[in-house]
Amino acid sequence: MDAMTLLHERSSMGKLMGPRPSPQQLEAIYRAALRAPDHKELRPWRFIEFSGEGLSRLGELFAEAEFREDPHVGDAALDAARKKPLRAPMIIAVIAKVTPDVPKVPKIEQVISAGCAAHGILLAAHAQGLGAMWRSGKYAFDPTVRKGLGLGEDDEVVAFIYLGTLGGRHKPIPEHDVEGFVERWD
Repeated sequence: MDAMTLLHERSSMGKLMGPRPSPQQLEAIYRAALRAPDHKELRPWRFIEFSGEGLSRLGELFAEAEFREDPHVGDAALDAARKKPLRAPMIIAVIAKVTPDVPKVPKIEQVISAGCAAHGILLAAHAQGLGAMWRSGKYAFDPTVRKGLGLGEDDEVVAFIYLGTLGGRHKPIPEHDVEGFVERWD
């Protein structure tokens, strides 16, 4: 697949199944992520892989977050939280490992760099015929989840990227009118 086709056709895949990406595919995925823009070469990224039992452990962390938010939460909501990570055979959490007070590299730039690394993961997955979905939601910001993932005070969960083999239909990619998004100062 040529680069422009990849950039124009990448889309999120919500229905994923096994097998998980192979070690060779993961190597290519991480190599793409590590090419993200990186002012002052801070490498403000950290990746946590979840597969197998790790997905269940992440689900337990999500359920713990639900319970801490509302100790009266019902069993159905706790079970739903536990099942969220099981929607794919692998998840990669992309963490912005922020170094505070770096001259000329504010926190937001480091977080955006980690976001670019996450986008690299999506592109590399798509280029290899894998399906991927970038999810964040409330668990990315939850203090229980943050603590469970070992985040520092300034770190941020940028994405939970669900990875696997495409399952189900590929939805059509909407075309966007470029002119609706561009302002020109000539």
